[in-house]
Amino acid sequence: MPGTVNSWPANGRSPSPPLRKTLHHAHRKQRILRLARENGRGGQRRVQGELAGLGYAIAPSTVWEILHAAGIDPAPQRLGPTWHQFLTAQAHGIIAADFLHIDTIFLKRLHALVFIEHGTRRLHLADVTAHPTAAWTAQQARNLAMTLECRMHLMRFLIRDRDSKYIRSFDAIFEAVGVETLLSPPRAPRANAICERVVGTLRREILDRMLIYNEAHAVATLTEYMCHYNGHRPRQSRQ
Repeated sequence: MPGTVNSWPANGRSPSPPLRKTLHHAHRKQRILRLARENGRGGQRRVQGELAGLGYAIAPSTVWEILHAAGIDPAPQRLGPTWHQFLTAQAHGIIAADFLHIDTIFLKRLHALVFIEHGTRRLHLADVTAHPTAAWTAQQARNLAMTLECRMHLMRFLIRDRDSKYIRSFDAIFEAVGVETLLSPPRAPRANAICERVVGTLRREILDRMLIYNEAHAVATLTEYMCHYNGHRPRQSRQ
């Protein structure tokens, strides 16, 4: 039929399928997280559908992995706020903890426990030890409570990972002043991103540039930097 013949490509080849857009990994991750946060009730298939509508091909399982790693519930119905929304709304009532590993010039592994207040980004160095026992970790929680004094009662949540160095008595000290412990998901460092970021800063700006001799040297170095960080160092705007 003339109409059919005229609809064929002039070169005799079959028409090419429509081009599918591809996203660089970093851009893909950013777009998925933004869509998830803007559509609080949409799960991974909703986000995948939004991307497909824009011409981007991505598997729902990939969307699920990215949301899960970011601490966002990938379930189809998120009735509550996202993790990011929760952190933003509760910032002045959140304190986070994490361990920083330090290797001395004598190849000895040290452990520094640090805390950071989300609302003010104020950094606290608990202490440094080669043997972070259960008793030592619990004592650092007591010391922090005494350091913060009345400000401790303004805190509502402690965010930490599932490191075995934290024990029940560590959490109990915070619970005694009304602070609830929130555990980050396994292998999801972004769930404790603010504390993870400051640990990275300590590593880049101090530990990668200096040779640490022992515990006393580590404490002195980190304490000096902490004063600089809290008083003079410009920081990113609070999220």
